[in-house]
Amino acid sequence: MRASSAVTGTDLIEATGLTRATVIAVCDDLIRRGWVRELQAPKGPGPQKGRPARYFAFNDAAGCVLGLDVGMATVTVLVADLKGRVLARTSKRFAKEPATAAQRRATITHAVDQALASAGLGHPAVLAAGIGVSTVVDRHGNVAPGHRLAPYFDLGLQTEVWKEYGWPVLLENDANLAALAEHWCGAGAGVDDLVVMLAGERIGTGLIESGRLLHGSSGGAGEVGTLELVDGVGSHDGIARLARRWGTELLASGEPTLIRDLVGPGTTRVSARFVFEAAAAGDAAAADILERIGRRMARIIALLGTFLNPELVVIGGAVASSAAMLLPTITAELPRLSGTPPQVAVSGLGDAIVATGAVRLALDYVEQNALGLTPAQPQQDPRALS
Repeated sequence: MRASSAVTGTDLIEATGLTRATVIAVCDDLIRRGWVRELQAPKGPGPQKGRPARYFAFNDAAGCVLGLDVGMATVTVLVADLKGRVLARTSKRFAKEPATAAQRRATITHAVDQALASAGLGHPAVLAAGIGVSTVVDRHGNVAPGHRLAPYFDLGLQTEVWKEYGWPVLLENDANLAALAEHWCGAGAGVDDLVVMLAGERIGTGLIESGRLLHGSSGGAGEVGTLELVDGVGSHDGIARLARRWGTELLASGEPTLIRDLVGPGTTRVSARFVFEAAAAGDAAAADILERIGRRMARIIALLGTFLNPELVVIGGAVASSAAMLLPTITAELPRLSGTPPQVAVSGLGDAIVATGAVRLALDYVEQNALGLTPAQPQQDPRALS
């Protein structure tokens, strides 16, 4: 029913192989539970013979799910219906460091409340919340201790923050959720051997093998934290950080470059955006920086191709649209570096990629546990609960 606008009892019999009596009994039960709506039968031409067919539809307004991307500086919240359609989006910046755990929790809850209000929904409408965090999360959904960023994200989000509402709260690594998002509705849709790289400030990867998300024994699969051992790479710095650093060095060198005109007089620090803009305008020095970044990314992708043999590697996150300029260098370099070079693409999901994956995580939970959950209000749009 989720995949269709409306189905008849006959449609369901053909799809399931069940008897008519069983199909109708199950549909009536799902209607009582609030997961299914019965639609008015369309009127055909002329008089109808016999009992009219009953039409059923999945009640995508039986509740909603939340998808959160909790980063170091910003939290983004998506509210989606039960077919995954986004109803509202909100982003909030955390207080400047050192922000306390209480301050970070307050910003997160404020962002959620604002997103629900924008969607016209109340807290009882939420059936599950997925949250992506920028640190290692084990396969049981817990922040793995012992990692540098763990204290910023071990905030009691699963147990303390929304306990008054009783929401199922599911925690996952941000790159893993990026992989779920791409596999669900992005460039990796239908690709079961997939790597998704979040490559803005630091390199992190989500790995899908045979359609299944990989975590590793303690959640560290895809962390690529030892890139300093790779010749020609040397760190896990991402595309934006490298462009910013090398652009700033170029400006300080005094070499002629359009970047200087873009940043304006008296500015010594270069943002990544200006490096890409200058290269697009034909600036040779800026283009050289992108060439260096492209060769570096090709080495990382070749390493992933050698060990994991994915069909596709997707570069995602806020830098994805700019990263398209790196593809010619990457694709030219890969055959020289790997005997099994994967295809490479950039994501079209933008900076919502992690929150989109968090929505998918929450929807998976609802689908797997539907009979143990109570819809917001049977046969009623949950927006009425606000």
